[in-house]
Order: sequence, then structure tokens, then C-alpha cells
Amino acid sequence: MLSLTLFCNLSYAQLNRYSFEKGMMGSPFKLVLYAPDDSVANAAANSAFKRVEKLNEIMSDYRDGSEINLLSAQSGSGKWVAVSKELFDILAISQDISQKTEGAFDATLGPVVQMWRHATRKGIFPARQEIEEALSKTGFKKMKLDADGYKVLLAQKGMRLDIGGLGKGFAAEEAIKVVKSYGIKSAMMDAGGKIVLTDSPPGTGGWKITVSNGSDSLKTMELSNTSLATSGPTYRYMEYKGVRYSHIVDPKTGVGLLYHVRTTVISPDGTVADALATAFSVAGIAKSKKYMKFFPESKVWLVEKQNEQVADWNMLE
Repeated sequence: MLSLTLFCNLSYAQLNRYSFEKGMMGSPFKLVLYAPDDSVANAAANSAFKRVEKLNEIMSDYRDGSEINLLSAQSGSGKWVAVSKELFDILAISQDISQKTEGAFDATLGPVVQMWRHATRKGIFPARQEIEEALSKTGFKKMKLDADGYKVLLAQKGMRLDIGGLGKGFAAEEAIKVVKSYGIKSAMMDAGGKIVLTDSPPGTGGWKITVSNGSDSLKTMELSNTSLATSGPTYRYMEYKGVRYSHIVDPKTGVGLLYHVRTTVISPDGTVADALATAFSVAGIAKSKKYMKFFPESKVWLVEKQNEQVADWNMLE
């Protein structure tokens, strides 16, 4: 069900503000745009959401027949599998960020993610042997890409891809491309906290975006023509024997993060912002400062808490 809200703003070239929202990829996708009339706004929004749904059919590891799951099913076969341009592009971005962050981001973490989903549903903590077995089927270096023909090779049997760490950012970017094709210059797509922005709303200095450090500190910024992603365990976590484990898993240990509070990344590209929010959460402040040399156009606000001590690295100030 697609909901529509219209706000009039006749003082600026007869453009109106439209807001649409739809549940997709397990999160609310909210699209705000400025258009001359209902027909343009509705056409742009419907096309944008159709694009997201098409991407979900390709990238969702929850769907048995999705392209990414069909690719994972051929792991260890020794075959180079031809995939769609969309799937190849997102895997290429994933591999690039994996290399630059020394594996802090890893799209091959599917076996570990599946294990934790099962454990969370059952309310049990996996045995060390189970964690190690799942980890043995991961490793971004085991995924090979060939840009000639968009082919992928998963070297080990039992590998399973999971691009939840950058999929919504990618979908938001693609949705905004569709909106722009309708001649709309001012739009925002918020894909469950992964936000892509174009030109400022008419008559303003930017889109007003408020971010938090995970507790009581808020910062409101005016942004345009950029992207932002926030990651934290506020709503998704597993608690076991009094210890809270984040839904974000460390690719090296196979266990959810313990000390991460909140990460916000601003980057020119929504897919990169989304992936870096995960990678920097895993890497922590010290290592993330080292990795930032590879992402000079990005900014980060990273908060960690250990033994009641809060560490805060804020490039947004």
C-alpha cells in the first residue's frame, strides 16, 4: 500500500511537496519530492518503488528464488556465473570496501548471519564449534569478480552472500536516479535510515537531517546532494546472559559487536555510506581513522562504550 501526502508550496515556481511511504526490504522507505503536479509526483514515486522492488527480487537473501541466492547455491562448483549488472555492481562496491577496510565489511558473511538469525529466534547462543564452522565458509577473498560479462565465482562450497549491509543504500541511490529521470530536481529517499538527497527543497538551505549519538546528543544539519547512513543496535540485538550483542557481526569473530553504540556516515554515494556505516562500526574508532584515507569525501560520527567509558569520534562538527 502506497500512501501519499501533499503539502502546497505555491510560492516557489508552483512546485508542491509530496511525501510517499512504503514498507520494503523490511524497513519503511520514505520518499519526499517536489513536483509541479500530482501526475508527475505519482508517476515518479511509483516508478521509484517498482525499481526498489525489482532490486529486492535480485538481492534479497530471504527469497529462495532471488538472484543472489541462486548465485550462492552454485558456490564451490568452480563455475563463473553470469549475473545481472545490478548484482555485479553492488558486489563490486562491496569487494572494494572489503579490501580498503581489511575485511571489516564482508558480503560473504551469509552463513554466520543465517546462524545468528536462527539463534536469535531460538533464544540460544551458538556453540563455539558452530560459529567456527560458519566462519570457515566466509571470506571476501573467496569471491572473484570478472567485469567482462559480469561474472562471479564463489570458490568454496557452502558460501552464502548477504548484502544487507549496503543493499538499502544501493536501493535508495537507484530510486533517486528514477525520480531524477522525471525532471525532479529536489528529492529525498530515506530507506530505513539510509538517506540519499538531491537539491535542497525550494527556498531552503538544505534538507534538515537530525542525527544522534545513540543517547542524548543530537545534531541537525542542512544537507543536499549527498548521502547519509546510520547504524546502531538500538532496536536489533540479541541479549544472552545479561550481555547485549549487536545485530552487526564482526567478520573476524563471527559474533555480534559488544561496544558499538552508533555510527553515522555522510558520503557522496548512498551505497558507500551504507557500507561504511557497517564497516566503521566493526572496525572501531582507531582503525576507522586509518581507513578514512581511502574515503576522503566521507565524514563519520562514531560512538563506542566500554565499561561505562564513552569514546566519541565526530567529524560532523
